[in-house]
Amino acid sequence: MPSRRDLANAVRALSMDAVQKAKSGHPGAPMGMADIAEVLWNGHMKHNPNNPQWADRDRFILSNGHGSMLIYSLLHLTGYDLGVEDLKNFRQLHSRTPGHPEYGYAPGVETTTGPLGQGITNGVGMAIAEKAMAGQFNQKGHDIVDHNTYVFLGDGCMMEGISHEACSLAGTLGLGKLIAFWDDNGISIDGHVDGWFTDDTAKRFEAYGWHVIADVDGHDAEALEKAIEFAKAMTDKPTLICCKTTIGFGSPNKAGSHACHGAPLGDEEINLTKAALGWEHDAFDVPADVYAGWDAKEKGDAAEKAWGEKFEAYRVEYPELAAEFERRSSGELPADWAEKSAAYIASVNADEKSPATRQASLAAIEAYSPMLPELFGGSADLGCSNLTEWSGYKPMDANEEANYIRYGVREFGMSAIMNGIALHGGLVPFGATFLMFMEYARNALRMAALMKQRSIFVYTHDSIGLGEDGPTHQPVEQIATMRLTPNMSVWRPCDAVETAVAWQQAIERNDGPTSLCFSRQGLPHQTRTDAQISDIAKGGYVLKDCDGTPDAIILATGSEVALAMDAAAALNGKNIRVVSMPNVNMFEQQDAAYQGSVLPAGVKTVAVEAGVTAMWYKYADKVVGLDRFGESAPAGELFKEFGFTVENVVSAVEGVL
Repeated sequence: MPSRRDLANAVRALSMDAVQKAKSGHPGAPMGMADIAEVLWNGHMKHNPNNPQWADRDRFILSNGHGSMLIYSLLHLTGYDLGVEDLKNFRQLHSRTPGHPEYGYAPGVETTTGPLGQGITNGVGMAIAEKAMAGQFNQKGHDIVDHNTYVFLGDGCMMEGISHEACSLAGTLGLGKLIAFWDDNGISIDGHVDGWFTDDTAKRFEAYGWHVIADVDGHDAEALEKAIEFAKAMTDKPTLICCKTTIGFGSPNKAGSHACHGAPLGDEEINLTKAALGWEHDAFDVPADVYAGWDAKEKGDAAEKAWGEKFEAYRVEYPELAAEFERRSSGELPADWAEKSAAYIASVNADEKSPATRQASLAAIEAYSPMLPELFGGSADLGCSNLTEWSGYKPMDANEEANYIRYGVREFGMSAIMNGIALHGGLVPFGATFLMFMEYARNALRMAALMKQRSIFVYTHDSIGLGEDGPTHQPVEQIATMRLTPNMSVWRPCDAVETAVAWQQAIERNDGPTSLCFSRQGLPHQTRTDAQISDIAKGGYVLKDCDGTPDAIILATGSEVALAMDAAAALNGKNIRVVSMPNVNMFEQQDAAYQGSVLPAGVKTVAVEAGVTAMWYKYADKVVGLDRFGESAPAGELFKEFGFTVENVVSAVEGVL
């Protein structure tokens, strides 16, 4: 039987070989963390390579994602569908082993990691989801949700500000199923970190409320075993295991230096390293006994079978909960969702109320949450302004069956945590802040889009209409830039009906994130036919038509739709069509025939939106918009100051005719 060090050396060898073949990559971290990975994966990880989506598997995240050959080696060795040819194609076009772990490329990769700090934050989200699902489904004697989230992270993750946001919250929430391993090797790309990173990390995490196991030798299997057992026994606090390691462990000339952090070792150094490690095998050659020592398929099948037996006993005693767990784990919506959500939208249309769309959003959450128990909300300290605290919300800090997180002033952390919740499965997360502060969280939005996750980002105070708080809080360019993000769906509804549809579409979308942008100020109800209500989901539709071919079209979104309607009424004697386009991304997915029916070629068009103008020129001859920052004043004065008036829109239409 191979020794534990032999098993770990397989990871080192495959990592060195793949990076060398690709002529790029990061061999140092996989070589340094191989012993930790061997102890965790062979002794503690509950997973099944034959079924990577098993609901109660432990989650593993490589937050220091540049060391991606570590996870690829582990997946390959333990029996996942990731062959040696995949390792040989590391970092190559269309390979399943890209330079950083990418969700959806290889089985067993739980999240995309690369932007440092977001992996540990996704891990916090997964641990939150585990705790919430356990609270909602576990019954006495039936713990069907009972798994850990393990995270590897390095100095870079520790330095990124998002790690402070997420790990602070994790301590507050007492996420005892979260266990993180800090690769304390003292090296980053620029060299020894003691010139720029001298935090007392152990004390920092103790201050967060974590259980900290300090000064563990990351190359001592026995010490690592004890630390992991100790961590698993601590059920009311997350644990940080501080592992002292040598980057590039085994390399005679490059271990312990930045020379092996982000570059191949070179053929000569690889040969020297393999000799030093006692690894007498060619590139990508792993002996059969080493493969056997790693193979987790039989153990994984047994673990899943044991869980399946527990679940069947649960089903006998709690059949409705069991069926609900299976539905939610599959990501399917309730069978009556379409009927009930459509009925709600019809009722909103019949009410003809004129609230701010943030208030209409709260009403939608109130209506949809009983239909969708997996809806899992939150806000970054602005719940009373974002209006996310519906009557049935249960914050995690005070409720076993939590369905809400008070994130505090942590917009970036919130957004990446939401991605982790979505990735875990069983919950549909939404989180809110002022639209302006999506800027703090932009990279997490991009990651949601990249991973095609159903994260719902709720943004209120969507324009200069928020008023007196002034230009620091008044979004101008944010909606336009979100629309430019591939796979992001951005809604800016004009009234309560469009708001209800926007929420419905965000919930139904299972292949990417949605951003919902709502007003602070009240917006008038727009009268619609049933056909028009149906067309809202297409992203853009004719709200007010005219006889024959229009003389001009006024195209608007959000709060400016009412302005467009008033301007159209003021253009007596002109055939004016008004188009509401609450979701440009959805409109652009429609076929050319539909787009042409809404915006026929050759008809002069004026677009109106209280934001930057550039994107609208693909549709419009003139744009009434805002290519500068705002001012501090009441909303009504600001709209008048910046030309969002009936007179100015009428003048713009007359100017293009």
